Amino acid sequence: MPFPKLGVEMRRREFITLVGAAAACPLTARAQQPERMRRVGLLLSDAAEDSEGKARLAAFVQALQQLGWTDGINVLIDTRWGAADTGRYSRHATELVALAPDVIVGTATPTVAALQQATRTVPIVFAGVIDPVGAGFVANLAQPGGNTTGFALYEYGISGKWLALLKEIAPNVTRAAIVRDPSNASGTGQLGAIQAVAPSLGIELTPLDVRDESELERASPYSRVDQMAELSLRRVQRHE
Repeated sequence: MPFPKLGVEMRRREFITLVGAAAACPLTARAQQPERMRRVGLLLSDAAEDSEGKARLAAFVQALQQLGWTDGINVLIDTRWGAADTGRYSRHATELVALAPDVIVGTATPTVAALQQATRTVPIVFAGVIDPVGAGFVANLAQPGGNTTGFALYEYGISGKWLALLKEIAPNVTRAAIVRDPSNASGTGQLGAIQAVAPSLGIELTPLDVRDESELERASPYSRVDQMAELSLRRVQRHE
C-alpha cells in the first residue's frame, strides 16, 4: 500500500528536519552572541601633538583594521602618550595595566621598561627598542621568554661588517678605537658585534667612552697619536 509508505517517509523527513533544527539552534545562538570586545593598550613615547607620533598611531590603527580589528567595534584601543617624560611612562603604564588589556604595545626603550615594572603577566609587544637583550627585556631574540616580545630596531650583525669594511679600505689597520656613548642603549650590542669579528680581522680594539663633545675632543687626539682608526657608535636620538 503506497499511503503507509508515504507516511513513514514523511515522518522520517520531519524527524530529520527536527534534529537538524535542534542541532542548528545552539550554533545560531552562538552566532548571534556578540564577540567579546578585545582591548589593546598603546603606550607611545611621543607627545600627543607630535606629528610623527600621530602618524604611527594612524598606521597602527589602519593595520589592525586591515586584519579585521576595528576600534570601537571588536577592539578598544587605549592610547597613552609619554612625551619623553619618565614620570608619565610609569603613570600611564600603571593606568593601562589597570584596564586589564589583552595586550599592551610599547614604543621605545623607556616605555617598555615602565610596562615591565607595571606587569609581568599582561603580554607586552615592543617596537622601536634599540637593544631588547641588553636592556633586559628579553632573554634572547630567538626565545624572548616572559611576557615580552617584539621587534628590535637594529640587526647588530651589521656592526661587525663596519669593521670588515674598514679593514678592506685600509688593510694595514691593526688597531681601531671604538668611540661610543655608554649611555646609548644601542652601543652595547653594536660593540659586542664588532668585538666578535675583530680577532678574525687581526684588529685590536680600544673602546673610548664619550658622553659629550668635550670628551670627544679629548679622545680624538688619543686616536690620532696612536694612529688608530675610529668607528663612531655615538648616535643622538630624541626618544631612546
